Amino acid sequence: MKALVYDGYKNVKVDNVKDPSIEKNDDIIVKITSTAICGSDLHLIHSRIRNLPHGFVLGHEAMGIVEETGKDVTKVKKGDRVIVPFPVSCGHCWYCEHGHWSQCDNSNPNGEAGAIFGYSKTYGGYDGGQAEYLRVPYANVGPKIIPEDLTDEQVLFLTDILPTSCWGVDMGGVKPGDTVIVLGCGPVGLLAIKWCIFKGAKRIIAVDRVPYRINHAKNYGVETVNIEDHDNTGLYLKEITHGGADEVIDCVGMDGAMSVVETAESFLKLQAGSKSAIEISSEAVRKCGTVMMVGVYGGRYNLFPLGNFFARNITLKMGQCPAHAYVDPILELIRHGKFDATDIITHKLALDRGDHAYKIFDEKLDNCIKVVLKP
Repeated sequence: MKALVYDGYKNVKVDNVKDPSIEKNDDIIVKITSTAICGSDLHLIHSRIRNLPHGFVLGHEAMGIVEETGKDVTKVKKGDRVIVPFPVSCGHCWYCEHGHWSQCDNSNPNGEAGAIFGYSKTYGGYDGGQAEYLRVPYANVGPKIIPEDLTDEQVLFLTDILPTSCWGVDMGGVKPGDTVIVLGCGPVGLLAIKWCIFKGAKRIIAVDRVPYRINHAKNYGVETVNIEDHDNTGLYLKEITHGGADEVIDCVGMDGAMSVVETAESFLKLQAGSKSAIEISSEAVRKCGTVMMVGVYGGRYNLFPLGNFFARNITLKMGQCPAHAYVDPILELIRHGKFDATDIITHKLALDRGDHAYKIFDEKLDNCIKVVLKP
């Protein structure tokens, strides 16, 4: 089959790889109809995630038609149209039974973290969904059958960025009347803004450095700030919010702008990428407020502003979204026309053009916000 594979620093390629097959009795094989590139996939091609061999199949946002099932699969059958949440979850360990789907204790034999499709051997070693076919383990747990009257584009993001953005806003504690700062106007940030609006936040400030992404956020009717316009964005945000926001939702993670020192340290593996969003958060949140880190971080960080958070009684929350818990409620909102994420799709391309898709997404070319790939 054809698949998008890692081919070294900032390189992906379309390659012919071995077709997946049923390995365990609760596996299924899905013929992919739509898949997408996630911002966290860029951490892989920037070599910030360990144990990613050349030729590894990428992608954790995928949906399609069930092609084959193991003999113990009862939840879905051949011909069903399904989305596949990005965490690989067994469904019966302590973490799964308590709703912590992204921290499954059985799906990842290679480390402390949970397992994710297409996200290196560190995260379980499962091939990803940017391919013609995908093997899905624990198929009685993850895949969700999708109504035929909904398009792929309406439901594809149930695999990750819709649950992740909603969970981030929930965990941040956003409520009616709050002032919220959303750092990053990429796909997750834009959806987080929409969830803040949905939940009744009074004032929402979207922060980014890319003009076309800022303009997209403006279309939602929220305030925007370009960090390029200010010497100290954190202090500026603190000033215009009269002491800071109730919640700061960090949708940037380690891909934020890096100082010269951070760039050198990251190259030498002494630093796991940028902490610019963390630094802005430490200044832009009010005393006793909450900072929710939805953007992906990894490894260790030098000069982390822990003292600033501690002195001001800031609550820090972070992590991988337990996507399974959010699929059904968000699907109901989509079915009833109460939430729509399709406006963030700027490009639909054939899987064969996956290398080009990564380039424009990574380098922010052609006003690219979100790419959907069609095998």
